[in-house]
Amino acid sequence: MSVVTDPYDPAVSGLKPVDDPADLVVVSSTSDAYHSNAAMIPGDPLCLNALDIAGFGTVEVGGVTFEALRTIESIEHKEDPDENAMYRFEWGGVSVLHMGDTGNPLTGEQLHRLRSRVDVLLALVGGPPTIELEDLGRAIEEIDPRVVVPMHYRIPGLRVDGEILPVDAFLARYPRETVARVGSSEVEFTPDTLPPSLRICVLEPSR
Repeated sequence: MSVVTDPYDPAVSGLKPVDDPADLVVVSSTSDAYHSNAAMIPGDPLCLNALDIAGFGTVEVGGVTFEALRTIESIEHKEDPDENAMYRFEWGGVSVLHMGDTGNPLTGEQLHRLRSRVDVLLALVGGPPTIELEDLGRAIEEIDPRVVVPMHYRIPGLRVDGEILPVDAFLARYPRETVARVGSSEVEFTPDTLPPSLRICVLEPSR
């Protein structure tokens, strides 16, 4: 089983197309070309809009268990913030949380639902228009994931409205020994290989 999360539109983002096939594509909404281009993914994958299942508990799609929490883009930095969803899924005994396009601090209810239920957090680390780094740091402390994989930060070739931060702005907030630069665009975790305490795994852009 292969899953693609929040695929972008190459014409909008400036990044090259993803040409790896997948069994399942999940998007945090269908209203933003930066993370809703399921048509780019080869094969004949199932497609899931996380907003459609938000508030309905757990849902199984293609053998993977999902739950979603509604959120919105930043009302401070957007005139018309779009609604989207964070989504948590369990696969192979590992629980992963994708933060969608969250632009505000997580609520107490959201933190309560996620606390100690996330092994790997795919974290928005580029700052506004997504979540502020200080608010993200509080969320990481509360949720207590074993692994944080940074995403949504400035890389060469990316076209985006406004200025988002490079990954080093996020990494500077943590002790050096917690950071692992993987040197690859891939990393694998199983229940047996998850680190005992927080590890930030920085992947290389695949394209």
